[in-house]
Amino acid sequence: MKATPAGPRSRRVLDHSLLVLGAGALATGMGLLTLAPGISAASSHREAPLIAGDPRADNTDVYAFTSPDRPDTVTLLANWIPFEEPNGGPNFYAFGEDLRYNIKIDNNGDGVSDTTYTWRFTNKVRDAAGQFLYNTGPVTSLTDPDLNFRQVYDLVVSHGAESKVLLSGVPAAPSRVGNASMPDYGSLRAQAVRTLPGGGKTFAGQAEDPFFADLRVFDLLYGGNLSERGQDTLAGYNVNSVALQIPKRELALKGNATRNPVIGVWSTTERQGVQVADSRTAHAPWKQISRLGNPLVNEVVVPLAYKDAFNTLNPDQDRTVKPVVDKVYDPVLPKLIQQVYGVPAPATPRADLAEIFLTGICKACGPIKADLNAHRLNQDARPKDIVPAEELRLNLAVPPTARPSRLGVLAGDLAGYPNGRRLTDDVIDISLQAVEGAAQTGQLVPALAAGDKVDANEVPFATAFPYLALPHTKSVNSGPGGSDTVRQSSLKPSHAAGIGAAGLALLGAGALRLRRRARTS
Repeated sequence: MKATPAGPRSRRVLDHSLLVLGAGALATGMGLLTLAPGISAASSHREAPLIAGDPRADNTDVYAFTSPDRPDTVTLLANWIPFEEPNGGPNFYAFGEDLRYNIKIDNNGDGVSDTTYTWRFTNKVRDAAGQFLYNTGPVTSLTDPDLNFRQVYDLVVSHGAESKVLLSGVPAAPSRVGNASMPDYGSLRAQAVRTLPGGGKTFAGQAEDPFFADLRVFDLLYGGNLSERGQDTLAGYNVNSVALQIPKRELALKGNATRNPVIGVWSTTERQGVQVADSRTAHAPWKQISRLGNPLVNEVVVPLAYKDAFNTLNPDQDRTVKPVVDKVYDPVLPKLIQQVYGVPAPATPRADLAEIFLTGICKACGPIKADLNAHRLNQDARPKDIVPAEELRLNLAVPPTARPSRLGVLAGDLAGYPNGRRLTDDVIDISLQAVEGAAQTGQLVPALAAGDKVDANEVPFATAFPYLALPHTKSVNSGPGGSDTVRQSSLKPSHAAGIGAAGLALLGAGALRLRRRARTS
């Protein structure tokens, strides 16, 4: 049965007990009623129909980069709950107790997770019967008795069918209620960073939304005449984040990041269904309702009819969805750009985009002549097992740099998107140029060189894990400026992963060298 899109939904977080049902989610027969999660999606910030009504399950962004201050580790970040208004009391924003939040890693290219990290959250309320406040006084620690509502989580790592609990009962950083309630939120953030057994770190809690973009791109590409640019639509909003910092050996195929430097990363959300039979209830299997790897794929590549269904799939199934694969090779966006602005669409089929989204970039993979981040570069990977799959691919051998370019690979910075994704990567401008063929021509399209004119986040990122900026406290409808922004601006800019001169040698003489024709930050 075909899933039906949900109608308009409020941006406020729904109660965690909400079960989103598509037309195919309700099945009856033989006296059995199955209430399973409806088909949903996982693109950034509400851009697929059903997930827009289920914000606690909605992935907004995924990041993967070599840690700038610990280059023997990888930092993995995933965000949920788009458009969190800072003054969203009295309940504010919690992870869903009925959900599993996952970050998955594929190190052999078969489109199946080899390592999965899973967060399960539990609510703790000190006084539910006699109090309505999130906190009853100034909160100075995660165990403060004035913190009325809190969440703790278990972190589990899985390798195939084998699972192990890494940490249990770990406190998450609370929503940032305000300066009176939480006078030193930076201290609360620091208390929520915990060390993992065997090395590494974990964090879960609220953060400033690191995605920066002018989303008026959806108004006929910035108003049809480039007049609607330069406004960061996400400025002032927060998200809920999970983050890991993991030694590279833990993620690489056979534990060897030198022989096998490429990994694929994506995040998912799962909800457990409920079966009702003869007045008895039982838990049904967990179902994937949200998925996100590369940014903007669901928004600008996947056709509307397939957005919800696409993100119930595992990446190894992607190649079986012909209407979606077809839109990678023959995308809509370049045709729209040609229609609106007269910029000629590149010739199809677009094998360059297939490299970026499905196979990774390598000399033998397609027209982009560089060995960058395809699983075929892993010496111990079995070529016959490697399949086209939509994953955010990262080459662990590319070292960080102190001055990353916002345009990443398109500006010759091989540690930037689409080789992983750093917090500072301008994925809107990179994606616009990539769909116009810049990745294979080596030249930016002059007519679109300024992109959306939002070149950086509205506040600097931190220089240490989890690198995310602290959550905003100022109401969005009064603007992202003011004391909140000034206070956070004391954080130094992120030194997220980039590429130095030594990194070029790692990728050989055939490394991708692209010229810049536009000013980059």
